[in-house]
Amino acid sequence: MPTQSPSPSPLLPRLALETSLARNGMFDGAWWPRTRDLEAELPDLITALSAHYGPIVRVGLDTSTWDTVPRSVQVAGLLVRIGRFSASGDTMSLTRGLQDQFVLLVIPPDTAAHTATAAMTRAATAGNHATATDLLRTRAA
Repeated sequence: MPTQSPSPSPLLPRLALETSLARNGMFDGAWWPRTRDLEAELPDLITALSAHYGPIVRVGLDTSTWDTVPRSVQVAGLLVRIGRFSASGDTMSLTRGLQDQFVLLVIPPDTAAHTATAAMTRAATAGNHATATDLLRTRAA
């Protein structure tokens, strides 16, 4: 009887968060998904963010940058609704509780590593007011 190799362990989301929680910049951090498959990528992100911020109840994003966008995803037994808005495809808003929102820069999956790393670092810096476009033009020094 053939043996099955163990399934690969899930990868942690590539995520950088502003650690002071000052909330005085354009972004509260950045996320660099590996694919444009939102249904596959979003549960791990929500799990990681829920551990840091508390339960996430809603996600808002521009649908044009994703292959498909479900109306909701189930994460750890909780239903997380997905709202659609036409803003920058490089941003995502997340809501915890009733009204508390935070915003992440979303790095396109095919971005070069040096550009993605530099953009994530800047987006996660307190007081940063650069736009998504400016951050994604960032080059590592």
